[in-house]
Amino acid sequence: MTSEKRVVVIGGGLAGLRLADRLGPAAAVTVLGEESHVPYNRVLLAEVLAGRYAPEVTALPAPGPALRRGVRAVRVDRAERAVHCDDGTVAPYDTLVLATGSNAVLPPLRGLFEPEGRDLPDGVHAFRTMDDCLALSAAVRPGVRAVVIGGGLLGVSAARALAARGAVVVLAQQGERLMERQLDADASALLATHLTELGVEIHTECRVRGLTTTASAPPAFEARVSGGGAPGTGAAPGQRRVTGVELADGYRLEADVVVLACGVRPRTGLARAAGLEVRTGIVVDDHLRTSDPRIHAIGDCAEHAGQVYGLAGAALEQADALAAVLTGAPAPYTGTRALTRLTLGGGGGGAGNGSLDLAAFGETTPRPGDDVVRLADATRRTYRKVVLRGDLLVGGVLLGELSTVGALARTWEGEEPPHDLFHLLTDDGGH
Repeated sequence: MTSEKRVVVIGGGLAGLRLADRLGPAAAVTVLGEESHVPYNRVLLAEVLAGRYAPEVTALPAPGPALRRGVRAVRVDRAERAVHCDDGTVAPYDTLVLATGSNAVLPPLRGLFEPEGRDLPDGVHAFRTMDDCLALSAAVRPGVRAVVIGGGLLGVSAARALAARGAVVVLAQQGERLMERQLDADASALLATHLTELGVEIHTECRVRGLTTTASAPPAFEARVSGGGAPGTGAAPGQRRVTGVELADGYRLEADVVVLACGVRPRTGLARAAGLEVRTGIVVDDHLRTSDPRIHAIGDCAEHAGQVYGLAGAALEQADALAAVLTGAPAPYTGTRALTRLTLGGGGGGAGNGSLDLAAFGETTPRPGDDVVRLADATRRTYRKVVLRGDLLVGGVLLGELSTVGALARTWEGEEPPHDLFHLLTDDGGH
């Protein structure tokens, strides 16, 4: 590839910016970023919501003039090899990269939208973008009743962040346990205990049926109930405001704020409209090519070998792999072995209000014939479990002290028999 080659990247998140950085002067790169904010690390939004980080701390390295902020791609014309944007401009390409990411899933709840409407009631928030985070931060203060719908990684992160801000938090999870995709039953129970001690009320096997709303109160009442009103917390006159969450069993949870943490869905609209192959995500091969060889896809929107990762680590690995492809040094992308890691900070003061670290990788649910090794220390609140298939480490879950997670993950990623599994499990980092 020469610097005369025009590479257009749709998406100014982790994947798109990593690719632009890796390509450097090897191509004329244009990145179309829909959000007007300075590019940021989405992984850190929960820390911003918790008040631990200022928004500027999440900023990604400045991409320079390659990035056009606040510009949305509306159509891909494959025949003329050009991207049409909402500001009327057209970006011609030799190579196009779709790094469009994913959208928050908005569940089909009664009362979420009015007939023919697409506006969420005041007080109801997705938790996906910096705008979502800032709007939610403006609405939360001590004593606010918050209901988080969804007990996966995103919901757990949002619940502990709201609790850290002094909200009265209820977490409603439809499944049997928290973080079902990453944690086994024992690890999930420890996580639930930790969140409960932070003040989070947890309801599992709990299906949400709908929301209750009311017309917004007059401005004088708004000011009185909000103590002067933080910016952005009051609804416009006539707008609906959320008042509660209705469960399928008829129980009603009072709510001033509702967070929708029901997962994400790959953004594939542009690809579908352009006639590219789309299943769950935009289908790509081992060189991250779509069904049009001039168009590639990476990150949350891409589906490789039947899998959509939705994880930062996979997005970065795909960006690196595509940069190698585009600069003439291709090595097949064979997938990402993803490790999930999360720190749940405590509120400080009092027993049980410390932080809890957790990590999960690989297959945490054993198959018939697998061997499972578990170590639990109730006093120190640590839990370690690994799954062995023959001589190979195929997955693990760790809560509490994580000094061994790096060595375990390297063994798992290298697909080599662990040399001293007992030492890996019992090492406490010198404590």
